[in-house]
Amino acid sequence: MEPLWPYATPGIPDCFFERLPGIPMSQREVRLVILSALRLGPKAVLWDIGAGTGTIAIEAALLCPQGSIVAVERDGDVAMLIKKNCQRFGVTNVDVLVGNAPDCLASLSHGPDAILVGGGRDLKPLLTETWQRLSLQGRLVVTAGNFQSLYAISETFADLQVRNIEVVQAGGSRLETRGSNQVLKPITPTFILSGEKF
Repeated sequence: MEPLWPYATPGIPDCFFERLPGIPMSQREVRLVILSALRLGPKAVLWDIGAGTGTIAIEAALLCPQGSIVAVERDGDVAMLIKKNCQRFGVTNVDVLVGNAPDCLASLSHGPDAILVGGGRDLKPLLTETWQRLSLQGRLVVTAGNFQSLYAISETFADLQVRNIEVVQAGGSRLETRGSNQVLKPITPTFILSGEKF
């Protein structure tokens, strides 16, 4: 059977993923910037904390078939959605961990090469704990959808002495058809902060 995404390049269209109402999903254009910021090697170990629909975990699994991806999600129904999306794309190197981060991270055996934190409420303690578990020369990538989160991440990066920090605001517009017209629909702007541990 032909794979759902038979290409070597990232950028799976959003409509290919199954979704649940109210569960956030990184839009394709934002996802591309996040994947670029992660800088994953062929055998990378990635923790995707707050994995949502599982889009990043799945794209990372396809890009790094010898790698190991852990998708962390606190809601059991959302975790089942991630597993279903993994099955849709035929990826077998994604483990779904149900639990509240950072508490549930103690059950993971080896340190990650990269960690993605998809926002959250108590960002400072979460980022501090994940930073302790990140491998040396590892990458920490965090997304923010508002200025409060952006400030909290920036402050925590400074406290942790994150190196080679990059900040990007991903956004733009997509052409969509509405009735007989074609219009540009804006993509939700997202801040992506990344840096390295030395």
